[in-house]
Amino acid sequence: MNEFGGTLELPLYDEHHRALARSASAWCAERSGVWDEARREPADKGATRVLRELGAGGWLGFLDPSSSGQAGDLRSACLMREVLANADDLADHAFAIQTLTAAPIQRHGDAAQRDLYLPGLATGELAGAFAVSEEQAGSDLAAVVLRAEPVPGGYVLDGHKTWIAQGTIADVYCVLARTGEGPGPLGLTAFLVPAGTPGLRAEPIDVIAPRSFARLEFTGCRVPADAVLGRRGGGYQVVLDALERARPTVGAAAVGFARRALTEALNHARGRPAYGGRLFDLPAVRSSLAELEIELSAAALMVGRAAWAADQAADHGSAGSGALSAAAKVFATEAAQRIVDRAVQIFGAAGLVSGAVPERLYRQIRSLRIYEGASEVLLASIAETLPNARTDARTDRTKEHRSR
Repeated sequence: MNEFGGTLELPLYDEHHRALARSASAWCAERSGVWDEARREPADKGATRVLRELGAGGWLGFLDPSSSGQAGDLRSACLMREVLANADDLADHAFAIQTLTAAPIQRHGDAAQRDLYLPGLATGELAGAFAVSEEQAGSDLAAVVLRAEPVPGGYVLDGHKTWIAQGTIADVYCVLARTGEGPGPLGLTAFLVPAGTPGLRAEPIDVIAPRSFARLEFTGCRVPADAVLGRRGGGYQVVLDALERARPTVGAAAVGFARRALTEALNHARGRPAYGGRLFDLPAVRSSLAELEIELSAAALMVGRAAWAADQAADHGSAGSGALSAAAKVFATEAAQRIVDRAVQIFGAAGLVSGAVPERLYRQIRSLRIYEGASEVLLASIAETLPNARTDARTDRTKEHRSR
């Protein structure tokens, strides 16, 4: 398990995690041709191809525990994302969004909703999308303005969502909308909206790493009352729960990208002639590679710890995993950005060639610092968990009030 830097041998993981990592790595290696073909296709076609491949391989089976018998803990999801990101960004992207869409249905859906959507999501025959972001409401979920007006027998949605991953190929959208039970997060409800619903239109968005992204327009889009996911007014908690559980997996994907970048840079440095020797023989290059290895090891450990803590919380009701998840996501994604950037530097001009591995990684890694909570937002959230942080904030406000 050297490709995981020895992390899997730690007590954070069990033997079934190690077996999963070995099996997934071998499966990805056998499908390098599939990844190459999908990358050359239009974004929608490539995304659909990769999603079907994941479903056929059984890697999405845990999304429907009732039929697969797989429980799917968070450590397993993290390992899958690390393996997939190391192999191909489209595979990781499809796995991530499919998981993000299915998780709220698993945890908050009723029996009819689970039966309707989870089997197709688990085979890859249905594509899911998590439709939360708006121009003025990205990390700030409480700022969502998409309206869902109650009408006899259901709701009518009016407004938009944007930057929705898999938005152009999705068969079902998990949508956060405002139903008006109160201000901010109190008035939000989650809905499951099938693609093709009258009044719903998806418009493609081009992004720096070619993937399926869309702006969704809702114009008099009517959905039945049973489209509500969870309870009316409970949408904020449904979405927050999904995002908090997803954050360690984002960190794991960052580790996968970074590990690929470091491996490519190391191989290049060892084989590249320079100044009568090899590029690797230059002290500056050796020091740079050593520093990147240290950062990568630290990121992998933080991700493993956060996923382990989340699994313990799920099993035993312990608290505190949310801050660990946020910290792992921030550290791993920021470290991966630095590692990929330094890898490009070691490659020199060869790392800038369109389609080369360093160039692809450079475009792919950037988004991870933004989605599922931008680094700056998560740092502010982590600060709130520090000892005495809330007391200090109240004291500061009291002093400010008295000085007026």
